[in-house]
Amino acid sequence: MFAERRLRAALTALALSGLALTTLQGTAGAADAPAAPAPRAGDSPVASIEDTTARAFARTLAEPAWREQVAAATLADEDVDLLALTAKSRTASVKAFRSTLTGAETDVARAKGLGQDVPSLLRVSLTGPSVNAAGLARTTPLVASAPDEDAQVVVAYDSAGRAHELDATKAPDRPVYVVGVDGQTALTAGLKVIDRELAARGLSRPDATTTPSASAADSASAADSGFWTTRITSISVADVKEPFFKGDAEMFGLVTGFGTDGKVRVDTVTMPYVDDANTTYYPGQILVNWSNYKYNLADAVLMEDDGDTNYSSLAKALAAVLLTITDQGAYIPLVDAIVDAMPTSWWTDDPDYVDSFYTLARETTGTRVGASANARMTVERYYVSTL
Repeated sequence: MFAERRLRAALTALALSGLALTTLQGTAGAADAPAAPAPRAGDSPVASIEDTTARAFARTLAEPAWREQVAAATLADEDVDLLALTAKSRTASVKAFRSTLTGAETDVARAKGLGQDVPSLLRVSLTGPSVNAAGLARTTPLVASAPDEDAQVVVAYDSAGRAHELDATKAPDRPVYVVGVDGQTALTAGLKVIDRELAARGLSRPDATTTPSASAADSASAADSGFWTTRITSISVADVKEPFFKGDAEMFGLVTGFGTDGKVRVDTVTMPYVDDANTTYYPGQILVNWSNYKYNLADAVLMEDDGDTNYSSLAKALAAVLLTITDQGAYIPLVDAIVDAMPTSWWTDDPDYVDSFYTLARETTGTRVGASANARMTVERYYVSTL
């Protein structure tokens, strides 16, 4: 199977290199340029929006002054807010693009189930050979959108709207602007959506002793005693489920168990520091707050957002399954229920399953390897006391 994949990839690369060479040599004029490929049937809504935005953005780079402005911005910052960047240009073509971009921002937020009050999400970053601003202005980089994780090729556009196909598995040999969703901003907003949706269904809420309805005596007792947690001292992931063109991973965790009210509880944990595969991070991050749980056991599922996660749909799918599970007077592992709640399409380029950790106890310490042997983390008991 591996040899077969290598053969297909080699043949594809050979064919595409010929196509790219022909296009890059400029043998065809803009009028004779091939039309951009139509979106594939499997393209997600977010991927389609990113691709359309990338092509429109590429056409604006025909304007030299704007091209220099984009070059300076992307050299100064790793990820540049496209909407903010276009606000600084007086060029007519850029103003028209800004109108398109505003609609794209609305569409992306809707596709990801984030509601209306969300910061701008579409960003542009620069990849490829290191060059200075003057070099970028002369070169006129191609513009691509972030591909799906299984993509072998990346479609990129030049300022005439011509399509070029690049190898998705390696760095390009010329500068390329990559248009995509700011994953960390989307993840932060998305986890808030999940928290709200689950809380509304009674699956995620503060412990009873910390709610406004708790008695003063109960609150004082909780404040005096503090609470025990499980803290991550180190973590590494063999595969972060993120291809080259998409940059850093956007990892998050779902911690599950039975709350103090006997109902299933889900707590979200963001892990913005996990960027690269086979790299050990030392976050000192609290994973489980044991004061929120009835039993001395909890599970953790690690996931990565590849761009097309609809957080509202994810929360509803989780709730639909988890609400059917009742407390039987003993701990029940919930990882399988969470995994089963995810539609099949979400195992392609939506929230990728990274790994899971069953039966974490308050006393658990040392290194644990996930059930899929993809993630490894070292945890310790950590007592949080009051000031």
